[in-house]
Parts: sequence; C-alpha cells; structure tokens
Amino acid sequence: MSAALDEHSDTDPVLRQVLQDVLGLSPARTSAIAGETGLFGHLPELDSMAVAGLLTEIEDRLGIIIEDDEVDGEMLESYGALLRFVEAKRRES
Repeated sequence: MSAALDEHSDTDPVLRQVLQDVLGLSPARTSAIAGETGLFGHLPELDSMAVAGLLTEIEDRLGIIIEDDEVDGEMLESYGALLRFVEAKRRES
C-alpha cells in the first residue's frame, strides 16, 4: 500500500465498493483495479450517465461535497487520480 493510501486508509476500499455497486462490476474486476487503471473512456460501464451516480454515491458514503466545477476528465482519467481527488476532498472536510 502506498503512502498516498495511508492518510485515509478506508478511502480505497470504500471507493472500490462504490465502483462495484454503481457500475455493477464483479468483485474480481473491482479488486483488479490498480492506480493506473483507466476509468472514463476505458470502463464501458462508466459512461456520462454513470458519472453522476458515481459521484453522488462517493459524496454520500464518504461525507464529502464534489462541486460541479471540480469534475473534469483528469479526475476520472484513472483510478489513482480519482482516489487522490477523493482523499484531498476528505482532508478538506
């Protein structure tokens, strides 16, 4: 586990569970996701309609607020980018 995951050690498993629940991924697919795993544009399940549901569920489960102007392609480019974004939001709250 990298230092980036240590600050909120519960963020990674919760984020993986959100991806599994919202996108309907199998537990095996979810556990195989690595930091460099592409998300938007790479996972067919994560289309533009699914993004809103994904972000809402992340907000609900982790107690953060994601503003519309914070949502961009970079934060959804890879699992690692999304994890870093969510961890930063948790530090702010």
